[in-house]
Amino acid sequence: MMQIALNMAAGSVVGFSLGLIGGGGSILAVPLILYLVGVGDPHVAIGTAAVAVAASAAFNLANHARQGMVRWHCALVFAAAGVVGAFGGSSLGKIVDGQRLIFLFALLMIVIGVLMLRPRAEAGNATVTLTRSNTPALIVLGFISGALAGFFGIGGGFLIVPGLMLATGMPISNAICSSLVAVTAFGLTTAANYAISNLVDWRIAILFLAGAVFGGLAGAELSKHLSVRRGALNKVFAALVFAAAAYVIYRTQTAS
Repeated sequence: MMQIALNMAAGSVVGFSLGLIGGGGSILAVPLILYLVGVGDPHVAIGTAAVAVAASAAFNLANHARQGMVRWHCALVFAAAGVVGAFGGSSLGKIVDGQRLIFLFALLMIVIGVLMLRPRAEAGNATVTLTRSNTPALIVLGFISGALAGFFGIGGGFLIVPGLMLATGMPISNAICSSLVAVTAFGLTTAANYAISNLVDWRIAILFLAGAVFGGLAGAELSKHLSVRRGALNKVFAALVFAAAAYVIYRTQTAS
């Protein structure tokens, strides 16, 4: 019962953060599965987190799609290129030493925390469509984002959102919603690649996802009341990411 509770609690933390601030929460999935749930193998933690990230993204994508916020043509080209990168990145990640991979993951967490502190502008073209001029940029940026997401087993939204904005000029609100197409695709690709090598704990993934659904609903509800404090919430979450990164670095160094 304690293990079930820990699994669902870890998922709730990730789901709550995703619902509250709209991104970045999936970066906590791997350290939570490693150190709270207690999965000993970093590769299993990454593979299992990829399943949960993909499923959570698909759940949220359905909600945004009904609201007409997803720019499908641009998102699908970005995701298609990224799937190739995600397969290559996840294949490389599987053969890298687990402790080294988690140490690099911690460094990535610090980068994400810094990026979350940067202000984001909403301006952009909300009616953007796929054109010959933006297709090459979508393909290149999609491949790079997918490769990094696959290597680290993360959603990659912190890369996908600015990538979509840079390639197409769409507003951040549309980029956040459209990014979930790629997050889902990258997560599924990474999860499948790890599952082939028997590096996914399906029981943990299911319990984690169940907690994430409940946490996500609670976070989304609270977000409605705290929307005017979104900048402050990002700062608090960035501090949490920095603390988690420091702990991961400490654990990897003491284990070596």
